[in-house]
Amino acid sequence: MPDVRLASPQGRWILFTTVLGSSMAMLDSTVVNVALPRIGRDLDANLSALQWTVNAYMVTLAGLILLGGALGDRFGRRKVFVVGVVWFAVASLLCGIAPDAGTLIAARALQGVGGALLTPGSLALIQASFHPDDRGRAVGLWSGFGGVGAAVGPFVGGWLVDGPGWRWVFLLNVPLALVCVPVALRHVPESGDGEAHGRFDVLGAVLGAVALALLTYALIEAGDGGLMVAVTAVAGVAAAVAFVVVERRRPEPMMPPDIFSSRQFTVINIVTLCVYAALGGFFFLAALQLQVVVGYSALGAGTALLPTTVLMLLLSARSGELADRIGPRLPLTVGPLLCAVGMLLMLRVGPGASYWADVLPALLVLGLGMVMLVAPLTATVLGSVDVARAGLASGINNAAARAAGLVAVAALPLLAGMGEEAYREPAAFDAAFGRAMGWCAGALVVGALIAGATVRRPPPGCKRPECLRHGGVVSPPLEGEPVRKRLG
Repeated sequence: MPDVRLASPQGRWILFTTVLGSSMAMLDSTVVNVALPRIGRDLDANLSALQWTVNAYMVTLAGLILLGGALGDRFGRRKVFVVGVVWFAVASLLCGIAPDAGTLIAARALQGVGGALLTPGSLALIQASFHPDDRGRAVGLWSGFGGVGAAVGPFVGGWLVDGPGWRWVFLLNVPLALVCVPVALRHVPESGDGEAHGRFDVLGAVLGAVALALLTYALIEAGDGGLMVAVTAVAGVAAAVAFVVVERRRPEPMMPPDIFSSRQFTVINIVTLCVYAALGGFFFLAALQLQVVVGYSALGAGTALLPTTVLMLLLSARSGELADRIGPRLPLTVGPLLCAVGMLLMLRVGPGASYWADVLPALLVLGLGMVMLVAPLTATVLGSVDVARAGLASGINNAAARAAGLVAVAALPLLAGMGEEAYREPAAFDAAFGRAMGWCAGALVVGALIAGATVRRPPPGCKRPECLRHGGVVSPPLEGEPVRKRLG
């Protein structure tokens, strides 16, 4: 049984290093969007290259995050966490010194591998280290401090871009890792799952990542047409089919197909796809809109987007309490509709837009919608499966959200008619941004309708969320394995 107390020096060091490690990955999921216009100018990159700068990271992270958690259970959570931090830092260094867009994209894909190792490991270390009496408070502090990191990320990223340069958005991870790794090795106890056995589903993980990469490429390059796009699209679909076949036949699959026999779990993941496709597309394009069209600096754009994260950090716990009382269906219906209204209000954000009259109202409505939906979505995911599979269900839902975001970043410019040089032409980008907001709002309305028609209250006795405060905007929080499995 874990016995570290939160008030002890070791407990504080464990909390410090896990927050620092997870914040590295969370920051890079948000601050890079603010740096995109400057990256494009400095590296003479077109819109496709900027899409890949975001999506290369998301492809490997979404495809490998479940495998990363399994590796920690088998080989030691601290060991895999430290490897992930080092890997992430080395990849960040490569991003920071990248001489061209191609090198940056490849380094971003390597960053995603590191993120897949350290992201599930940071929470697993909290759960495996602390005494049961302190575990809930430790997880709460971990998620709260992580939310603060997500809130200040765009602000810090904008300051770095406007100051020493966009490369420091990535180089900053190196000194953070130099602090994180020694602390982890000295103060964090090693832990693992003694019941973990069998072969890893490496083939499933690779097929999932390859399918995402090929389909993303086909969507990004679809505007040019040609045989290569068609071949890539067919290959992506084939890889996705092969992934399903492999998962059905393997004795210990990464994503067991039978978990989708729960109608509630399947439905809530469809809602997740709709919601996080819209949110991923929005945060990618909004940072560009504020800089390219409205004329904000990178710091101004990062600061302007803070209200959504701050609202989530302040109110997500209360939203979860409300959903516990009234059930998840109403919040999961009203929340996406509010987000859709917020995105439609962004249609007013054009040349000469006022922050107080145009930008802030849209972001406040969007933030309130996100506050309403994130906590009940997580609770419904956990409550839709047996308690022993709650951690797996959360991981699948988190991966689905990230995959939805990367598909949206790939598809929205195509659907909105953005050309390769659109981000250099304010008028053209503004018109395409308006069309993209229409698509995002439509996806949210579809998600709301599905939730209203199908979501039901989870049964009594199911696992409840531990990450009550959450500041991430590109994915729902990860939840770990249930206490009963580990301590019972």
